[in-house]
Amino acid sequence: MLERDIEHKVTEIAKKHGWLSFKFVSPAQRGVPDRIFMKDGRIVFIEFKAPGKKPTQLQDHIMRKMVDAGCEVHVCDSIEGGCNALQV
Repeated sequence: MLERDIEHKVTEIAKKHGWLSFKFVSPAQRGVPDRIFMKDGRIVFIEFKAPGKKPTQLQDHIMRKMVDAGCEVHVCDSIEGGCNALQV
């Protein structure tokens, strides 16, 4: 399964469960997670990957900085993993 297919399906499921979702694009900062999900005051960042793939060094670095700043960040390489991160 392709990364974009996983991202699309998780986003579709999340929206059905009331999550607001935006594609996270930051022209001035590469390496940010793919999507932001928001619901009931909870904000979750998810980096989607194809099954078995890992984040790049830059992505790891940026996500560590985000976690250190108190953000909830997940790397998901399956639909199940994405749904689990969002508890849907």
